[in-house]
Amino acid sequence: MYPMKFVPILKQTLWGGEKIIPFKHLPENLHHVGESWEVSGVRGNESVVSAGECKGMTLNALVRTYKGDLVGEANYKRFGDTFPLLIKFIDACQDLSIQVHPSDELAKKRHHSLGKTEMWYVVDAAEGAKLRSGFSRQITPKEYKERIHDSTITEVLQEYEIHKGDVFFLPAGRVHSIGAGAFIAEIQETSDITYRIYDFNRKDADGNLRELHTELAKDAIDYEVLDDYRTHYEPMKNEPVELVACPYFTTSLYDLTESISCDYSELDSFVIYICMEGACKIADNNGYELELSAGETVLIPAELQEISISPSPSVKLLETYV
Repeated sequence: MYPMKFVPILKQTLWGGEKIIPFKHLPENLHHVGESWEVSGVRGNESVVSAGECKGMTLNALVRTYKGDLVGEANYKRFGDTFPLLIKFIDACQDLSIQVHPSDELAKKRHHSLGKTEMWYVVDAAEGAKLRSGFSRQITPKEYKERIHDSTITEVLQEYEIHKGDVFFLPAGRVHSIGAGAFIAEIQETSDITYRIYDFNRKDADGNLRELHTELAKDAIDYEVLDDYRTHYEPMKNEPVELVACPYFTTSLYDLTESISCDYSELDSFVIYICMEGACKIADNNGYELELSAGETVLIPAELQEISISPSPSVKLLETYV
C-alpha cells in the first residue's frame, strides 16, 4: 500500500464552467466541465488508480482486496466494500438547481443507499458569486409546496456572497444550491441521491423541464432555521485547522510554508489530501514519495502510519478522513 492518485472523472454539463481543466493542469481540450470526481466509489463512476503497483485498479476493487488495510478496520466493518467518501470539484457558470439530500435512515428506506451529508470549500469565486444554504425564516411543509408551485422558494432561502476559503457544512436535510461563478471542492458521503426542489423553470437540451422531486423532498427537508449557516474558522499557518467534524468525515485545512510530519498511528482510517493551492512532496513511512500540486488529490491508505509533507515552497491542503 502506498499513497495513490486517481484518474479524474470529468463531467461536461450544460452549466459547467472553464476553471477545472486549467486548475488541474490537464491536457484535455474540454469545455463546460462542471465536475471532476476525484475519489469515487459510486457504481458506474469508479475512480481508477493512475500510477504504481495498483495502476488500473478501481477504488472498489482496492477496498475488496485490501479491506481494513485501505480504509481502516472500523470503517470496513461499518461500510463493507463501499468506499465511504466522494470527493469532487464543482465549477458552475449558471445557478444550479435547489436541492436537498436525504438522511441515511430515509435513503436506506427509500433507495437502499447511504444518505448524503456534505461540505463545501470555496476554491475560487467570481465577483458577486453566491451560495444558498438553509431557510431565512421558518416555513411549514405546506408553505414549501406552495412556494414550489408559484416559483417563490428562493425568497425564503438564506443566500451568501462567497469568497475563496469560505466553508459551508451541509448536513442531510439542509436545502442548498450552488450559484453561478462558484468553484468549490465538495466532500460528501458516497451517495448520488439528490432531490431536485426547484430549477428556475429552465429547460434541458431537448426543451423539457427537468423533473422535480417535490414530494420526496418535503419529507427529507430539515425545516429548522439557524442564525448563520456558514462555518467560521481562524486561519493559521503550519498547523491543522479543523473545519468540520461529524460522524461522516473530519476535515482540516493545512496552510503550509514549513515541512510537517503527520502521525496517523492512532487513526483507524484512510486519509485524503486535496490540494487547493501550491505544491508539495508527500512521503510515507515506507519511503514512497510523490509530488502533489493544485487540483490533485491523493488517498493515504489506513495502514500507513506517518506522512511527511514538504511544501514547494507553500501549499494549501484539505485533509479529510472518517
